[in-house]
Amino acid sequence: MTLPSLDLFDLSGRVALVTGAGSGIGAGIAELLAEAHATVVIADIDEANAKRQAEVLGERGLKADTVRVDLADEASVVRGCADVVSRHGTPWVLVNNAGLQDRELLLEGTTAEWDRMIAVNARGPFLMTREIARAMVARRQGGRIVNIASTALIGSLVMGLAAYSSSKGALLALSRASALELAEHSITVNTVLPGGVATPGSMGARGPAPLGPARRKPALGFCEPRDIAAAVLYFAAPAARHVTNQVIAVDAGWSVT
Repeated sequence: MTLPSLDLFDLSGRVALVTGAGSGIGAGIAELLAEAHATVVIADIDEANAKRQAEVLGERGLKADTVRVDLADEASVVRGCADVVSRHGTPWVLVNNAGLQDRELLLEGTTAEWDRMIAVNARGPFLMTREIARAMVARRQGGRIVNIASTALIGSLVMGLAAYSSSKGALLALSRASALELAEHSITVNTVLPGGVATPGSMGARGPAPLGPARRKPALGFCEPRDIAAAVLYFAAPAARHVTNQVIAVDAGWSVT
């Protein structure tokens, strides 16, 4: 069946669950998916930010709700996902966006920081994927999972990202394994690699001053959250129904400079 061109990016009747959507890239993703007519559930550890973002979308006539999820706490993830399914039904798309961006130089690295980064950036998405994919499989209508990794997997960005880059590498590996295991259930799994985006998380990241290749200006200028969101919308939409295990870098040309 050939869909009209406008329907290729229409998410009417779909539920989109986006982690870390209270601000930054996640907020941009939630906004664009809502504009594509999805009911967006903003999952965030910061309830106040999540509710403010949902209110902003609601004032525009868009459909949005919130759920508190602490990705480092398995019980919180299980409870939050069950709450979403109970209130809205099984999400059509899960966007694993939430993550830590703090820096710690390799030779000064601590196991505490390593474990914290892995817990949120890799273990958390695994738990979210497990819980929501189980619901998708039970529903038998397919679904989409989009993981937000980093252009740090293409080349070095700044010093101090050993734990961060490793956690995002684990997330990409999770994408590939998930794509294989979920394909038989018509669930696609894809990955977006954001380039430089000025967000509260990136601007407020702790650690040494960001020194390294990412200090140079990308050929096309710095990205905005909606640039990343556009790639997510593609993977979530009917247009990408036969696309899985793929990676898109949205880096404004940084990788060619």
